[in-house]
Amino acid sequence: MTYQVLLLPSAQRDVDDIRGKLFDRLKSAITILASNPRPRGSLKMTGEGGYRVRVGDYRILYRIDDALKKIFIYRIKHRREVYR
Repeated sequence: MTYQVLLLPSAQRDVDDIRGKLFDRLKSAITILASNPRPRGSLKMTGEGGYRVRVGDYRILYRIDDALKKIFIYRIKHRREVYR
């Protein structure tokens, strides 16, 4: 049951600014989402209907389409900036 993970343009811009070990950790977390879209520690967000995964001080925000088996990542930001 593998999902296709898609980075929306807003998330791609967020990732373009990240380098080094943090980038590797984020990439690893995104890879895990492909096989398990609701991993341990993920939270369903109330306002937007999406999910959130923590990677250190960063957050990955995404929506899941179970019918199409796709995950749409729309934000990857530091926790103090991501919910604005």
